[in-house]
Amino acid sequence: MSNVKNYAEQGGEKTVIGGELEIAVGGKLTFAGNELKPAGTQADSTASTIEGLVTDFNALLAKLKAAGLMAVE
Repeated sequence: MSNVKNYAEQGGEKTVIGGELEIAVGGKLTFAGNELKPAGTQADSTASTIEGLVTDFNALLAKLKAAGLMAVE
């Protein structure tokens, strides 16, 4: 067993990150060919109606999709 925190298992099928993974300026993280980005900020909901809550929730879903964190239908 190795004492390093970050390593690729034999054969390269799995990489383990036990330390920090830093994406440098200009670098990117992709999943299935799609770039992942931080999602936009979503304010806490102050909705007092179901309709208002649906609007807030749909805004959150749109931000997750735009960031590549949720599949787009």
